[in-house]
Amino acid sequence: MEELKIDISETNRGKEQIIINKKYKYNYSYTKKNKSKVYRCTEYKTLNKYKSYIIFNDEKEILKYDGVHNHFEQEFNAALSLTKYRIKKEIKKSSIPFNIKPKRVFNQISQDIGFICPEFKSIKSQIIRDINKQLPPNISSFEEIPEKHYLYITNQNENIMVFKNQNVIIFQSPFQAFLFKKYCDDLFVDGTFYVAPDFSYQIFITRNFVPELNEFYTTSFSILRNKEQETYKTIFEVIKSNCDITKDNGKTYLILYNIENWNYYNNIEHITNNASESFNNYLSGLFSKKPTYFRLIYTLNNDVSLYPDTYERRMLGVWNKQKRKTLTKTNKIKNIIESYKKMESFLISNERNRSHIAGLWFECLINLNNKIN
Repeated sequence: MEELKIDISETNRGKEQIIINKKYKYNYSYTKKNKSKVYRCTEYKTLNKYKSYIIFNDEKEILKYDGVHNHFEQEFNAALSLTKYRIKKEIKKSSIPFNIKPKRVFNQISQDIGFICPEFKSIKSQIIRDINKQLPPNISSFEEIPEKHYLYITNQNENIMVFKNQNVIIFQSPFQAFLFKKYCDDLFVDGTFYVAPDFSYQIFITRNFVPELNEFYTTSFSILRNKEQETYKTIFEVIKSNCDITKDNGKTYLILYNIENWNYYNNIEHITNNASESFNNYLSGLFSKKPTYFRLIYTLNNDVSLYPDTYERRMLGVWNKQKRKTLTKTNKIKNIIESYKKMESFLISNERNRSHIAGLWFECLINLNNKIN
């Protein structure tokens, strides 16, 4: 018997298929009493009606093979079947299918196959269907939203879902809570309708200004079912409780906040509503249409997971991640001091008293001690 190159594939209906020498396809036909499996050439039910077959035992060892064909070789069809099958198999390996890029998967598989392969556009729709089959079931109402899900967990293994009732679900990571509490004087809030899932009314976002870095961080996001005043009040009560704002400084924030005044800010007169609008535009640009609930959560969670690392690096003066490895202790000290100088200028420009500035430099000394040692 000639040496055969055997590849495993499957039909569009999910049944096992054998490809011989990358030229001929055999579909599963039946299993004999001795548990050997019979596969027939795919031309068996066509006009050719050729009865070429191959029989395997349980170990996929060939027991019998009739390989005389009365039709042309099927290299392209064999490549198409094998490519689709391997892509489908690769997609099933992914625990989080949202980050699968169809073109990237196709390029990887087509190189591995190493022979004539179909164009990407000819199987793009099939790849997308395979990806969609792996996605979590779509959510169509607030009642269906789960209280626990693997997509609520950040890369730091922290849960971001902090509250849920019949009108709102609130997300805030521990690091976002830290930023919210530390920079609660400089708070922006805004809502966007464009990326809200179909079953919801709005995505409500809080953002805090970090003066040392002169940039904003998103410190919570919520999905609202309605626009009732009580729903917005619930959001701020939960966030205030989650951040435990009054524990250290005895101040109470947000409790008297009037939701009718959409854009609240304090002591940052030079910043406008564009600070919130820019993030809304960023979110809108990520989706060509309204996202499903889980795709939205996955996307926002990805952003949240990056915050601890980017904040730490930028506080050390490292804005380019690739340069971090070459940062010396001398540079670290210099960058920390420079960042606190900017903070001092910010406090002076906002007419803060000397106790605030003294407290700032005391914090700088603590930071230097923690980061350098």
